[in-house]
Amino acid sequence: MDAGSGVACYRSIVAYGNGKGFIMGFWIFMLIVDVMIPLMMIAFGRLFLKHPPKEINAVFGYRTSRSMKNKDTWEFAHKYCGKLWYRCGLVMLPLSAAALLPAIGNEADVTGIVGGIVCQVQLLVLIGSIYPVEKALKNRDK
Repeated sequence: MDAGSGVACYRSIVAYGNGKGFIMGFWIFMLIVDVMIPLMMIAFGRLFLKHPPKEINAVFGYRTSRSMKNKDTWEFAHKYCGKLWYRCGLVMLPLSAAALLPAIGNEADVTGIVGGIVCQVQLLVLIGSIYPVEKALKNRDK
């Protein structure tokens, strides 16, 4: 492929990217991406509540030094984290979809920015969930 054909290919992609089909397709893609974190939180939350990992391991589960201290803390951490993730996922799922509604029909840049912000907020909630679980484990050890 020479430089001329590369430029022509880029121009055709940009021209297609300005069409309504691309804009709506990109919005649907961003919606799917933005509901993945809440859906995973719901799924893993339910899994940790109903079927937590039986043995303490360094591969799968809520793994911190405090949660891996003994079998009781391991089970408590998974139940607490599971309940928290399940509830947060249920709240974030409709909020994430609703946050993308104003971006319908806008250019892909706008949809991408809105979708990126939604994803960052979700990650903050996901990572922030460590604090209440660790606090509950610490209070339990007292």
